[in-house]
Amino acid sequence: MERPYILHLFTPGTQVSPFDVNMAADAGYQMIAPYTAVGLDAIAGLTQDAIFSRGPKGAARTGIFVGGHDVLLAADMLERARKAMVPPFVVSVFADPSGAYTTASALVACTEAALRRDGGQGLAGQRVLLLGGTGTVGRIAGVLCAQLGAIAVLAGRREATVTKAAQETGQRFGVTLRAAAVHDSEHLHAELAQADVVMGVAAAGVQVMTASDRAYAVKLRVAADVNAVPPEGLAGVGVMDDAKPLPDSRALGIGALVIGNVKYQVQHRMLVRMREAAKPVTFSFPDALTVAREVLAEKS
Repeated sequence: MERPYILHLFTPGTQVSPFDVNMAADAGYQMIAPYTAVGLDAIAGLTQDAIFSRGPKGAARTGIFVGGHDVLLAADMLERARKAMVPPFVVSVFADPSGAYTTASALVACTEAALRRDGGQGLAGQRVLLLGGTGTVGRIAGVLCAQLGAIAVLAGRREATVTKAAQETGQRFGVTLRAAAVHDSEHLHAELAQADVVMGVAAAGVQVMTASDRAYAVKLRVAADVNAVPPEGLAGVGVMDDAKPLPDSRALGIGALVIGNVKYQVQHRMLVRMREAAKPVTFSFPDALTVAREVLAEKS
């Protein structure tokens, strides 16, 4: 009997995401096993249980997916799983906590493409303001922007929270992230006045830039919003906008469903590639960005 494709889903939370379960099934995994309340110290043991029980040939049909809500912990779990492998007993591993790695990659790739469509060279040298940037998507999008040569500014209402997020995330991934407390209109408008790109990465249903706020963004080239729940996170950016000019502005807007469609394709392709890989692979957000660029290149 041919061995089934098995995906082990590890999460530090109390439940795995139904979204990830559906994605794994649609990518061809025949058995999907959830593990909840998984701490970092448990990763090595669980990984070795997964690799030694099937032999090298069975390992090729075995995968590990790391979920949860903490983007830093997920990165540590991914690394801990990778180090627990004992060749030739090696399986593929993919981390995507709260979908943040694939969503951030789609967001950055769409923004990069819009900047190039606007006659630029991508994100290098651009000042990117991430409103609601202390969340999962904002932190990883900030890291990707910084890795691409942008000045990435995580913005939030509480100074202590945003400063901690920028420092911890930047240190973990080896980049410099700036912090901006935008607890009132004056501070928000000051940050908008310097921004070439604004990314709305706040919680669903939270508007972080109004139409009147946007008037202060005099350098704005791209506004990209991941919020699909009304009202829009960035006023004037419709959920289906695909590099569409904003009202009374030369800036281009990218909507949540456009970004979400790319995110979906990225996660699906990575799960399929993990299952089909001739040799084990390890996927994180830099790999997701590569796939997001691929999706957009095919679209264009």
